Amino acid sequence: MNLSSIAAVLSLASLSLASLCATSAHAHVQTNAQAVAPLPFAERLAQAGSPLTVRPEGLSGPGAAILSDAVEASRYVLIGESHMSREIPAFTTNICRLMAPGGLTAMAVEVGPEGAGAVNARLRAPDQEQQMSDFLSAHPSVIAFLNGRDEAQTAADCAAAAGPDFTLWGLDQEFLGASGYLFEQMLAADPGPLARAQIEALAEQDRVATQAALASGSPFDLFLLSATDAMLDPAGAAIEQDGGDRARALFAALRETRAIYQASQARSGDPNGRRARLMKRTLAAHFAQAPQARVLMKFGAYHLYTGFNPLGQRDLGNFVAEHADAEGVKALNMIVVGARGMQASFNGVGRQVKVSPFDVMTDEEADWSRDVMLARPSDMAPDDWFLVDLRQLRSADLEALTPEWREIIRGYDLAVVAPELSASTVLGVRDAP
Repeated sequence: MNLSSIAAVLSLASLSLASLCATSAHAHVQTNAQAVAPLPFAERLAQAGSPLTVRPEGLSGPGAAILSDAVEASRYVLIGESHMSREIPAFTTNICRLMAPGGLTAMAVEVGPEGAGAVNARLRAPDQEQQMSDFLSAHPSVIAFLNGRDEAQTAADCAAAAGPDFTLWGLDQEFLGASGYLFEQMLAADPGPLARAQIEALAEQDRVATQAALASGSPFDLFLLSATDAMLDPAGAAIEQDGGDRARALFAALRETRAIYQASQARSGDPNGRRARLMKRTLAAHFAQAPQARVLMKFGAYHLYTGFNPLGQRDLGNFVAEHADAEGVKALNMIVVGARGMQASFNGVGRQVKVSPFDVMTDEEADWSRDVMLARPSDMAPDDWFLVDLRQLRSADLEALTPEWREIIRGYDLAVVAPELSASTVLGVRDAP
């Protein structure tokens, strides 16, 4: 047999062997695919879920063990929530109590630093609720969320559980009605005569604007949204000249807050991104001052996703996750919502909240929490919550899921759904119940 004949035979043998290997591999893949065919997502979701009993005295049930282990292992625990319920603050108090034995330095909250400072000053008072109500009555719409009766109580309960060194970290911009309080703080910082005269003039204009807002209920009548640059610029120049560091910082906070709200109102620029960057800078400053701090964070759910949130922002949740990775510690991100009940929303300056019903089971829009409710075992106690360990779902083919589920699974570690929420109320308003 000549060389060309030998080469032809070898080539044919190689092709036959390759075909045989390919056929064998295909058969092996088919067999394995049949053996490990993925469960439908609804079944995987049910398997990742556990009942969780939430009571004032503590957490219990299978979900409590998962939650307790995850909290104990984490330096940073993040609760992304739906705001202004009674039940989620009570749940948060239980998380504080889980964290306290291992140390709990602070709770970072969705209010401004000055607003958080005002709450800290009243946090351990025996008449804490009355003091908060008086402060909020004197300064309408000065803070968001912590003006809620249940939120204020949770802050006090967490302080009691964590000990005397615990404090609130306010990371957000100040709220719509904060300008009057900021002017008070500027004057208390003993600015020079030029700055003092300008600040006192602005404080008087703020008092007039606040009365108008109380009469109308409209936040657009508040000084922060109604003031013009022409009103603020002379004060800025005077404060820069002889206001001192504290007054300068407070005036800068006022202008930054105003700029964020103006951009949001005009639907221009990047107010969400600007707000997220402000909160990251503030949190980074806290971390620099207390590098070993163990922190609980409680914010609206969009803020605490890892990666990009549904608004396309890399917000606080992602910042903390990256920070924890760099430190070699763990951050736990959980989202906590309700399936039905009553929800509270802003109803105007000096007004009690507006309350409206919601039910994810009948809502026209698809909602991931509806899928969670459908995954609940039929023999669960009706008032038990349901905890889903989203970490168990990350190995599945996420591209086959809805965009919302992909975002939740990648963005959070645990999802907790309460069967029903009730609306909280706010303190310090004229039409308090």
